[in-house]
Amino acid sequence: MLACFTDNLSLCRATAAIGYLFLLLFSFFITISAACFNGNCQVPFFFLPSFPFLSLCDTFSFELNSLEIVSVLDLCSQATDCGSGLYCGNCPALGKSQPFCTRGQAIIPTSVIGGLPFNKYSWLMTHNSFSIVDAPSLQGVQRLTFYNQEDIVTNQLMNGVRGLMLDMYDFNDDIWLCHSFQGQCFNFTAFQPAINTLREVEPFVTQNPSEIVTIIIEDYVHTPKGLSNLFTSAGLDKYWFPVSKIPKKGEDWPTVNEMVQVNHRLLVFTSVASKEAEEGIAYQWKYILENEAGDPGVKPGSCPNRKESCPNG
Repeated sequence: MLACFTDNLSLCRATAAIGYLFLLLFSFFITISAACFNGNCQVPFFFLPSFPFLSLCDTFSFELNSLEIVSVLDLCSQATDCGSGLYCGNCPALGKSQPFCTRGQAIIPTSVIGGLPFNKYSWLMTHNSFSIVDAPSLQGVQRLTFYNQEDIVTNQLMNGVRGLMLDMYDFNDDIWLCHSFQGQCFNFTAFQPAINTLREVEPFVTQNPSEIVTIIIEDYVHTPKGLSNLFTSAGLDKYWFPVSKIPKKGEDWPTVNEMVQVNHRLLVFTSVASKEAEEGIAYQWKYILENEAGDPGVKPGSCPNRKESCPNG
């Protein structure tokens, strides 16, 4: 997901990756096409919805800063020839006469300058990170939903994503990831148990001890302690950033070095206010500032906020 970087006194600014804008169900989507046009090569990346730009109050935000090309160079004739996370593209401008496998990869901002407060960086986040094209149906029925991503979560993280947006529901006596509606998960909107995706996050965080990951949950889980037990079962509780330490009055966040030193490298937010007291999970609209979606959010000289956004934004 692309988002604008804001602070409490400045206007939102959004930096968009190279791509085309498509109007789909009143939302704009940004994609980087696997093609060359008029000699200009473009590298395929995530299918990223341009939903309302997100940033955390106190200037914590997500943004795609830049891309670098990682060329695998294996020849291909279709996307499936390249394997998970790779794309098949033809680019005569590079002197290639046949399509070859490529991968898009974001530059991690801390590799440019280190040691700043966490909120002074911009991070790449994907919307509906679990809603992956060609993900098999585990319910034995045709899935009817919209897809937002092409990479599995592991490859998203490896390619520079540092924020995941996950929709979690009670389903089949478990907690599932669903791209659904009316607050209910159906067999034709279900993807997989949430524990499976969190078990992709855990090895990444463990094997990359200087990386910090944020998860924002659209929360339809009513099972008591369901989310906290879920993260504990996935082995992620040891990386949890305590809600008591989240800045609340415009102060800077700890530096990335300080967060790494104490191993507070997982930030989790929920859309249910009561779970901050019940489970120690930060209520997103107490800390997150999101500007208005679509045309109402694009006004010269201003950046109107979504009504749920924190009042200190």
